[in-house]
Amino acid sequence: MAERDNRRGGRRNEREETPEFADRLVAINRVSKTVKGGKRFGFAALVVVGDQRGRVGFGKGKAKEVPEAIRKATEQAKRQMIRVALREGRTLHHDMEGRHGAGKIVIRTAPEGTGIIAGGPMRAVFEMLGVKDVVSKSIGSQNPYNMIRATMDALVKGASPRAVAQRRGKKVADILPKTDAPAAPAAEAEAVEA
Repeated sequence: MAERDNRRGGRRNEREETPEFADRLVAINRVSKTVKGGKRFGFAALVVVGDQRGRVGFGKGKAKEVPEAIRKATEQAKRQMIRVALREGRTLHHDMEGRHGAGKIVIRTAPEGTGIIAGGPMRAVFEMLGVKDVVSKSIGSQNPYNMIRATMDALVKGASPRAVAQRRGKKVADILPKTDAPAAPAAEAEAVEA
């Protein structure tokens, strides 16, 4: 009996150790199979999971009951998480395009205060990722599975300036555009006058 209590307690502790993941149910589909005695129903769930700090994943699960399908999808999503670099913790570093099947999506960075301008499944991915400002458009397929896969394809392709600099063997300052260029000539002119 004591062993059983310990196992139960262990499961609770496991759940309490990883509460940083939030999940969002994107789609649930009821399917039926006609058999001799009537119809048998099953459910397919599509879930997006993320820590809202740059990690996101999606999963799908099938079962005879809705809660079991959602549980399976959530477990698969946690196993398939990817890390995405965010600029200032609120938007992406650059514009991206993603494809999957007939689905194509375009994602653009946005200034602060824009919010998430995206359709249903893409919005769930961005919210779970922790993006606060982004503009996106879905072109082609409206199937939620294809839209999420296309979004993940675009996010995987994206690279942060740090990753690009490391790949090229340069410093981050060499990669990013110079923003202090207009101020430098004025400072030189003051130095010449003095």
